[in-house]
Amino acid sequence: MIRGILDFLRAGPSLVGQRPKLFFDTAPDYIYAVGDVHGCDDTLGRLEDLIFEDCRKREGIKWLVMLGDYVDRGPKSASVLDRLTTAPRADIRRICLAGNHEEVMLDFLRNPSSDHRWLEFGGLETLYSYGLHKLPANRQALKSLLQSRIPDEHVSFLESLPSLLSVPGCCLVHAGLKAGVALADQNDADLLWLRPAAAGKTVATTGFITVHGHTPVPNVEIGPTRINVDTGAYMTGLLSAVRLSRRNATEIIQCS
Repeated sequence: MIRGILDFLRAGPSLVGQRPKLFFDTAPDYIYAVGDVHGCDDTLGRLEDLIFEDCRKREGIKWLVMLGDYVDRGPKSASVLDRLTTAPRADIRRICLAGNHEEVMLDFLRNPSSDHRWLEFGGLETLYSYGLHKLPANRQALKSLLQSRIPDEHVSFLESLPSLLSVPGCCLVHAGLKAGVALADQNDADLLWLRPAAAGKTVATTGFITVHGHTPVPNVEIGPTRINVDTGAYMTGLLSAVRLSRRNATEIIQCS
C-alpha cells in the first residue's frame, strides 16, 4: 500500500512544488531532534517537558527540530498541530520539517474523496481527531466539511514545512538522502519517503551526520553516518529525541 501511495504522489507534479530547504552557516549550541509523533500528543507533551527542563540547564542557542510525521495513526493529530503552531514554553527555537504523512494529508485536503488512499494510511484517525467520523460521498460537500473543521492555520502550517535543514556537520530530514546528490538538489520525494535500505548501506553523507525518522526501529540508532530517531511512538508508546551538541556526545531523551 505504501508503494502505491508513493507512486500515486509521484504520478504528477507536486501540488505544492518543492518545499524550501534550510541551510545555515553556523550551528546552534544544542539541537534537540524529535522523531515521528503520529498523533501522540500526550506523549509529545511529556517529552517536551523533559527537553525544556534539559535546555534550561544549558547556556547558548538551542533549537528543537521536529522531524515530520505529526499526523495520522495516533489519536490526537489535531492537538499535535495545535501544539506545533504555538510558541514553545522555553528559550528555544522550534523548526518543524515535513514528513510524508503531511504530504499525503495535503493531497487529500486538495483532492478530497471518500476513497482517497490517505484514509487507509492513517488519515481516518486524523479526521477523527477533528471530530469527523462520517464523510459525505459528494466531493464538494466533503471539501466544505473539511474546510469548516480543519483550521486554516493547520493547513498553512503543513504547506509551509521545509523538507531539509542543514548546519555544519549535520543534516536533518524526515526520511533520508539520495546518494550522490547535493543537498540543494535533493528531491522532496526522496527526503520524505526514502528508506535507508533503499539507499544502500548508509544514508548518503559527505562529512556530516544525517538525522532522520520515518523508519521505525526498536531503539534510537546512533551510527557514524546517521541517526534514526523514530521509535514508532504510535505502536510502542515510546517517543524519542536526541540532543546534538558541538560540546558533548549525542544523548538520547525518551518518554512513554
